[in-house]
Amino acid sequence: MANVPDAHAQVRAATRLLHRYESALNAADVDAIVALYAADGVFMAQHRPPAVGRAPIEAAYREILGMIRLDIDFEIDEVVVVTPTVAYARTRSAGTTTVLANDTQVAEGNQELFVLVRAAKSPEWRIARYIFSTTRPRS
Repeated sequence: MANVPDAHAQVRAATRLLHRYESALNAADVDAIVALYAADGVFMAQHRPPAVGRAPIEAAYREILGMIRLDIDFEIDEVVVVTPTVAYARTRSAGTTTVLANDTQVAEGNQELFVLVRAAKSPEWRIARYIFSTTRPRS
C-alpha cells in the first residue's frame, strides 16, 4: 500500500463498496448499481462500447439486466489504495447467468478491474472505471 493515512480503513471501505456492487448485481438493482459510480464513471462491459457518465451507465445496465439475471460471488484478490483519493481492486466472479428470453442458465466466470475514487473528506469510495472479461472458455 502507498503511504496513505489509515490505508487499512480505506481498504475495508473499498471492500464494502465491492460487496454492495455484488449484491446490487445479484438483485438486478440498477439504481443501486448506478449510485455506486462516480458522476463521470466509465463502465466497460465486454463486447460493448464504454458507457461514460451515470445516464449511459444506467442505460447499459438496464439493457444488460433486462436480458439476464446474475447469481454470482466475488472473490476479491486485491485492493490497493494508491493515494488518499484513488484505489484499485482486482476481483474474480463466478456463478450462473440466467438468460431471461428462454430461462436457461449458463456458468458465469469473469475477472474484473475496478478503479475507485473518493473525495478527500468523504469516507465513501465510488467506481470510477470498471472493466471485466470472461474467464470461461468459449463453447
